Amino acid sequence: MIPAEIFPYSHVVFIILTIIYVLTIVSAIGVVISENRNPVKTLAWVTVLLLLPLVGFLLYAFFGRSLKNVIVITLKNKLQLKDNIEMTPGETQPAQLSGSNRQLANMVNSLVEPHLFSHNAIEIFTNGQDKFRAYKADLLSATDYINIQYYIFENDKIGHEISEILIQKAKEGVKVRFIYDHVGSWHINMSFIKKLRENGVEIYPFLRVTFPEFANRVNWRNHRKITVIDGRVGYIGGMNIADRYVSGDKNGKPAWRDTHLRIRGEALSAMQYAFSVDWSFMRKELIHAKIEHPKESETETYDNSVQIVTSGPTDNWSNLALIFLKAISQAKKRVFIQTPYFLPSDSLLKALEASALSGVDVRVMIPEYPDSKLLRFASFSYVKECLEAGVKIYLYQPSMIHAKCVIVDDDFVSTGSTNFDFRSFEHNFECNAMIYGERFCSEMRAIFEKDITNCSEATLEQWQQRPMWRKAVESLARLMGPVL
Repeated sequence: MIPAEIFPYSHVVFIILTIIYVLTIVSAIGVVISENRNPVKTLAWVTVLLLLPLVGFLLYAFFGRSLKNVIVITLKNKLQLKDNIEMTPGETQPAQLSGSNRQLANMVNSLVEPHLFSHNAIEIFTNGQDKFRAYKADLLSATDYINIQYYIFENDKIGHEISEILIQKAKEGVKVRFIYDHVGSWHINMSFIKKLRENGVEIYPFLRVTFPEFANRVNWRNHRKITVIDGRVGYIGGMNIADRYVSGDKNGKPAWRDTHLRIRGEALSAMQYAFSVDWSFMRKELIHAKIEHPKESETETYDNSVQIVTSGPTDNWSNLALIFLKAISQAKKRVFIQTPYFLPSDSLLKALEASALSGVDVRVMIPEYPDSKLLRFASFSYVKECLEAGVKIYLYQPSMIHAKCVIVDDDFVSTGSTNFDFRSFEHNFECNAMIYGERFCSEMRAIFEKDITNCSEATLEQWQQRPMWRKAVESLARLMGPVL
């Protein structure tokens, strides 16, 4: 404190600053309690704020704030947007669905409004070379519009190839809109973006992170990967636009293993709608774009029933977490999960354990060496209790497995951008396709089983023999799971 002879009112200033500081911390605690979150998480934040007030306040400002009930698009604009893209509701209770899938479809209808489209053709990509070969061909064939949304858009070889195609199409008069995540593509060279804009590509970051909004936005990521071209073909999945999916990463490791879908058919309406809501949120502009529906003569080959599900921190419910919980809980035969990061919520972890203990074949595939050591430690902290319950854990060896798939029984698959972790369920804007049908499920199950041949299976005996320091580090990393 400044001596009174130098500044006679120092004690008064000190008292005022102390009162302001205390009121700020008390207010933050009041906000945390008023949000009515999980009691464990609320208690954790209150404890941090009390024991480490300054650090706790900064952490809460960046990682603890909730966006629940923030209005992304008004009801009036939502209705207008549906008319603009001709998104008519599909079937709500199709007869061909099994009883359990009908419940899942009804749940999706309740969470993200009624829509289930029965006539869709789907092509599966499990490597970047095949995906980007088809992707570039579809982009080059565009005549009307291209709507693209990616978490990461690298200015590397594949990024430059895609950008040159987009510039070419924009010069031909095609309307090109591009959303990228500002945090996910933080390191991108702005001259790369500037060149696209100068050549007619409308490219913008989602929730641009600037001061003073830094704390409000840095923790919220738009992790979606959606593309719709002319309303006739779309892409959704886990791959970003980056060389690591084609030629490997900067550390010399092989190309990442991921899953991406190419979709034609009615479900493009929902993909277009998902993109358009985000575009409206950013640019305050409603998109007018038609969707090409399959002809009656083609409906036999368009035989997949699809729902597109978005989820994000502004929603009333954790949409995808609830759907996964429901699907796992009602499984009769099997639950196969592929995810790069395995940090399940307590409810999802218990659902997996309950299914395994009841005789369901539960398998979880994660990378042996993910792209983050901290996330590796955090993911590995869940392995022991899963193994004790009978959940089989497979560690993918050749490279980073970045696929995000949930396969349940014989006729349900969810795949898209959603990792099986806290961040995807609570902090990220995500988008997944829910596909109902035995043929597609069989294809995805065959891919999973092929991937197992490139894995080592963890055993309880082996896991218990890990060094004590590893167990300690994993336990510490697990505490950070909600903000990783």
